[in-house]
Amino acid sequence: MRWLLEVTATAAPADPAVFEEQWRLLCFVARFYSVSRIWRAYVVVLDVRALRVLQCLYEAAQRFRTEVRVQAIAAPDTWKGPCFSDSEELADLVTARADHGRLLGQPPLLT
Repeated sequence: MRWLLEVTATAAPADPAVFEEQWRLLCFVARFYSVSRIWRAYVVVLDVRALRVLQCLYEAAQRFRTEVRVQAIAAPDTWKGPCFSDSEELADLVTARADHGRLLGQPPLLT
């Protein structure tokens, strides 16, 4: 299985000045989708760029009180770029968690 980490953040409130601040922070690390008002980035390897993307999105969440989500998604068949594979330890962990319907980082339910 090939997969990507999808990182999303909700847009700052409608105040144009606040949104402009968020735009300046995120425009180089994520793409903005105006219909859904969501910033989206994909992490395909754990490297310095990935850490920068995550840091910027979490900084936006802290500064603008927006929600950030990270989830593993299957790489589309048309995806030609780098991606994680299930032979990696991290991929195995995410695959196991996904099998139980849990989001990345969500602890298992105790029964």
